[in-house]
Amino acid sequence: MIEALVALAALILLVMAGLQLVYAILVSVVIHLVLTGGWPLSLPQQMVSGMNGWILLALPLFVFAGGLMNASGLSERIFDLARALVGRFPGGLAQVNVLDSMFFGGVIGTSVADLAGTGTIVIPAMKADGYPGPFSAAITATTSGIGPLIPPSSPMILYAAVTGTSLGALFLAGVVPGILLGLTLMVMVGFMAKRHGWSPIASFSWRLVWKTGKTASWAFGVPLIIVGGLVFGIFTPTESGAFAVLYALFVALFIYRSVSLKELYRVLVDAAALTGEVMLIVGLSVALGWTLSQARVPEALAGLIDAVVPGEGSLLRITAMVVLAIVAGMVLDPLIPVIVPIILPTLLAFEIDLVHFGILMVMTVVIGQVTPPVAMSLLVAGKIAKEDLYDVLKANTPFLIVMVLFLAALIAVPELSTWLPSVFRP
Repeated sequence: MIEALVALAALILLVMAGLQLVYAILVSVVIHLVLTGGWPLSLPQQMVSGMNGWILLALPLFVFAGGLMNASGLSERIFDLARALVGRFPGGLAQVNVLDSMFFGGVIGTSVADLAGTGTIVIPAMKADGYPGPFSAAITATTSGIGPLIPPSSPMILYAAVTGTSLGALFLAGVVPGILLGLTLMVMVGFMAKRHGWSPIASFSWRLVWKTGKTASWAFGVPLIIVGGLVFGIFTPTESGAFAVLYALFVALFIYRSVSLKELYRVLVDAAALTGEVMLIVGLSVALGWTLSQARVPEALAGLIDAVVPGEGSLLRITAMVVLAIVAGMVLDPLIPVIVPIILPTLLAFEIDLVHFGILMVMTVVIGQVTPPVAMSLLVAGKIAKEDLYDVLKANTPFLIVMVLFLAALIAVPELSTWLPSVFRP
């Protein structure tokens, strides 16, 4: 047990010192093997085992499909549609920002890609319209977190690969929370707009909605193919990813006609690089989880939760593990492949619904990306806005509080995430 604690301490210190996560995990696993005299070949064996899940084949396909849609000029088309739909409300551009991320996240599935696609458009537009720069960066970073909740979602793919949970059920489970989080942020923006005098930017016109909707509608075929195919049993996760790539290629090359062969090559390279990095982290994280399991860390964690949490109810136990994940998410990015292999035995021991907990884990990822010391989404948004990170952090505080309260609501009312899967996948 002492050797495992040393390895975990080394992991946290190395990450906080700025070492890349993949190297930090590798060093911590090696430290544990050296201290315990473990078999050296167990590291590559566990890495290969962790990366050997069939569902992980879907990850590069979803990443590539999302990259294609982003490169095809999707950002501008979705922005125009969102502007036509909600630009008439108080705080028009900020409202557009939220709806833009809901639409864009439903096609791309990652918060960083959302920031890259929408942030470069909406942040300069908000600053030019008189919104404070820190607020513009903060709301954009926060709304980008809606993407991982609305399918397709890269964090959900990683969670399904580690836990064996149905990916279709996870995708369905994220729909209602994703929509509710977006609507909650829009209501909050409306109150702030009235207080600060942020006005609408456009009048509502069905003609404009129809015009912008026609050009943007092709983008929504990707989530429909993925979710529909999985829910109705037409595709496996890997097959749905392959069909999504074919559809994205068709839209990018023949409908929008905005992706050259050079751009297509760049998207392929970016998708391969991102997939390789994530797969290494997955393999090393599974190896880390295995070494900690050998040291009986999950049993100790379960015992600690039993000692700290009174009674037999699962609500407080779930809350305790979510708090642990939030603390870990403040320094670890990505979070799911690192923390889930460690706590999975505890989840199974307490018989916690893995679909419900999967959505809670995705929310902790979203919160971790806007929480210091790492705060990756705030960092990217601040750079786009050219604002000081401290000012962006301060402006984001109200949104962070709202997201934590929203997470508490998801914990207290599991039906928000489990209802839709129970309807379509009884």
